[in-house]
Amino acid sequence: MDKIIIIGGKRLSGKVTVGGAKNAVLPVMAATLLSPDTYHITRVPDLRDTRTMIRLLKIIGAEVSFENNVLIVDTRKCDHPEAPYGLVKTMRASFYVLGPLLSRFGYAKVSLPGGCAWGPRPVNFHVDAMRILGAEVNLEEGYIIAKSKQLNGSQIKFEVSSVGATGNALMAAVKAKGVTVIENAAREPEITCLCEFLNKMGANISGIGTHRLTVQGVEELHGIKFEVIPDRIEAATFLIAGAMIGDEIDIRGINVSHLEIVLDKLRDSGCQIMEQKDQVTISGGEIILPRSIKTGVYPGFPTDLQAQWMALMALAKGTSLITDTIYHDRFTHIAELNRLGAKITLDQNTATVTGQSKLKGAPVMSTDIRASASLILAALAAKGRTDISRVYHIDRGYEKIEEKFKRLGADIWREKE
Repeated sequence: MDKIIIIGGKRLSGKVTVGGAKNAVLPVMAATLLSPDTYHITRVPDLRDTRTMIRLLKIIGAEVSFENNVLIVDTRKCDHPEAPYGLVKTMRASFYVLGPLLSRFGYAKVSLPGGCAWGPRPVNFHVDAMRILGAEVNLEEGYIIAKSKQLNGSQIKFEVSSVGATGNALMAAVKAKGVTVIENAAREPEITCLCEFLNKMGANISGIGTHRLTVQGVEELHGIKFEVIPDRIEAATFLIAGAMIGDEIDIRGINVSHLEIVLDKLRDSGCQIMEQKDQVTISGGEIILPRSIKTGVYPGFPTDLQAQWMALMALAKGTSLITDTIYHDRFTHIAELNRLGAKITLDQNTATVTGQSKLKGAPVMSTDIRASASLILAALAAKGRTDISRVYHIDRGYEKIEEKFKRLGADIWREKE
């Protein structure tokens, strides 16, 4: 395994360009299975999760090439509509193939998912959507087996807005007979990106960007060229770094409209921020003001930034509350941040963060993608050396993060443990 080593306390400045969105490209990759053709996808981040999805596409029968962030997928020879446990257990997003495989082959065998080492995230919303569209779905030896001779449009109403279930329902519905209406659909930019990809393939989806998506089934789809949206979570991670220890950092290649709530909170915490169309320049304030947050579905504060915000608040002048209303048990980073000198306590799904004047380097361990990012941020601000182990988690969601921080002036490198 690799570890990342940081000698903290250095101010950061310079320019960083954000890559394509991990949470957008994975369902887009799954959507290529819907129709036998060739797809050219650009701005694809080179991540462990991207590589895992490539392996899954190849198992299903696709021919895939990936170089310089350009992905070419040929799904004409796909003939094996199964997603094995060995892959799905390592990445929940593998479950996205359920809808496309069912739509194209009338059959899908997909293992129950795994992924980050925190909390149960049930797939019942995905399964219920397939059944509403007319599929017979059963659980056999840890696998979801879905079958249907013909999917039919219907009304799907999610009890809770779910990005993954919305994506799977969309991909199953685009070639279903008739009209499907998805109520309480996820509004996240990653779902908007998937809708735009599907429509460019020939699908007929309206209501994009709202909680009510209407899908008029079509008979055929086709291959396309497509560029993935920028990663708002990566962008916000660098913005928070700028708030903590930034003299002046330019974050480029972003969509500012995807970051409105984060930028508002950063301004409230004392940062200086200048926005342009696809760029934000941020400078940290003299002091960090405590600002509480509650995570929520988009356009609320992202749960994927909860850990990073906690790292920022660990240095605030005062006390803040951080409540995660999406995943109530996503707090494994607290113990590791406390090892660096933070003062954080947890009561159910609310963390109380008492800001400290400084943090100190220490050995810490990554537990999931965003927890890893919070530890890197805290270590960059801490005095002394921090060794962060199990950084394969960070490689699932951030492309060469240590190289990007190094270009901003950080004393950071990677070693084999």
